Amino acid sequence: MFLGLSNAALYPRHRYGTDGSDQVSSFVQTAAGLARLSRQPAVQDALLWYVALQANLSYLVSGWVKLLGEPWRDGSALNGIMRTRTYGHRGLWNLTNRYPVPARYLAHGVLALECLFPVAYARGGALAKPIMASAAAFHVANGYFMGLGRFITAFEAMHPMVAYTSAPKDHPAVAGRDDRMLTATASMAAIGVTIAGFLAAMRRMRATDPWPHGKVLTTRHGNELHYNERLSEDETAPVLVFGTGMISTAEHFGWITDKLVEESDYGIISYSRAGYGPSQRRCAAPYTLQESVDDLIDLVEGAVAKGRDVYLVGHSLGGEIGRRAALELGDRVRGVIYLDSSHPDELSRSKQQQESADRLKDGLNMFTRSLRAGLGATLVRPKWVHDLPTEVRSRAFAQYADSRLWRTGMREWDATEADFRRFSGDLPEIGAHALVLSAQRTVDRDPEQLLMHNELGAAHRGEGRVVHNSVLEGADHETLLTDARLGGEVGRRILDFVREVEARDGDGGGTEGTGGSQGNQSKEAR
Repeated sequence: MFLGLSNAALYPRHRYGTDGSDQVSSFVQTAAGLARLSRQPAVQDALLWYVALQANLSYLVSGWVKLLGEPWRDGSALNGIMRTRTYGHRGLWNLTNRYPVPARYLAHGVLALECLFPVAYARGGALAKPIMASAAAFHVANGYFMGLGRFITAFEAMHPMVAYTSAPKDHPAVAGRDDRMLTATASMAAIGVTIAGFLAAMRRMRATDPWPHGKVLTTRHGNELHYNERLSEDETAPVLVFGTGMISTAEHFGWITDKLVEESDYGIISYSRAGYGPSQRRCAAPYTLQESVDDLIDLVEGAVAKGRDVYLVGHSLGGEIGRRAALELGDRVRGVIYLDSSHPDELSRSKQQQESADRLKDGLNMFTRSLRAGLGATLVRPKWVHDLPTEVRSRAFAQYADSRLWRTGMREWDATEADFRRFSGDLPEIGAHALVLSAQRTVDRDPEQLLMHNELGAAHRGEGRVVHNSVLEGADHETLLTDARLGGEVGRRILDFVREVEARDGDGGGTEGTGGSQGNQSKEAR
């Protein structure tokens, strides 16, 4: 009891307690201590059942989460783990390379052990001993090869409770065992599933609820795009159209659009791509990036009056979609604003992007399936949601916790990966002004990204065009939008850029060739 309670008291201020073995040790010690203090057999059995059920849940969840990852399904996970510096072992890594077939069988054996651990309760606990022995061997091996020694004692401490609760009730050692805890747990689980389903339905309604004064446009592909607009009465004022990144929401632009509303009368349109938020994808054909490009073109043509200047603002993948739309829209687009934008050659040139691409799909797949299983109720609001303007937080979180956003992200990622891997050559020239903002942490981690962002700007350079490349200090790919100070700074730079373009074109279009733009770019980048 002392160990369990002291761990709980010290947990907020100490690193100890964050590891799985620490958590298991704490609740085993606490439950065992309470069972020793109680003189009622029913209470003791309830606490022993609690530990046993936690043991089953630990193995079961760990196994099914692994099953969502392709490396575990194809048997390559063991080799991948053993080659890491943190948990790896050179000798075992060499063996997995030398004998790949047994290594695959071993990885699949671990999956089977964890996913099927509750089989220990089948046929009156007939399989309990071999399953627990296999689990013990698994933990000993992890202790030796991966350095996870504390897992041996922590998880083995749960096995006596598993043995006790899995034994048939006519066994002399468990005579009179009270199993009401199992029934109560099943009832609570059923109630929890019902509540989780209800909350998921509520989140879906909130995530797909149209904006109060929003509008809808049906594109050539049949997709229904919901968008929110603020258009000034001044018909000469430019209109900025904001496009989000992958797995993102229109609410991410909250701080930027607030800045524009406060300090200008420019028109603002923010929209959700098909499948995000209230927008619906109706197209029956397989998805390609061109579909989103076409949708954006149709939005500009349908929502912005002819003769008004249009600026396309895109974050991440939204920047690449905006670049392609600008190519097709031609003179309708006065400028393109890239916010830490994607580049179609990044999967070929950026090692970091290549490595993250291999993990991204597994992460998306796991998140999507977890949310579809109703686990969205267990999500806590991430920091970026708390950083957004107060009035948009609940809507942004509802979309984040809804599987629909992640399914759309998976669809976009599959199309993006295939599209980017086919890219070769140089970016085509675009006859529009450009502002390229890079997040400092993005280019610090991967200098190749800065070179590619420079190429985005270079594609716009020409006689009379304003082209600026700059790096936003202290920003990363996300805080560029979600942080109040950084989002406000992005808004200020957008305002300065648009005002410079409008003033220059209004004065008859001063001359600024490639050299002038390059000089401005170098100064701001420094």
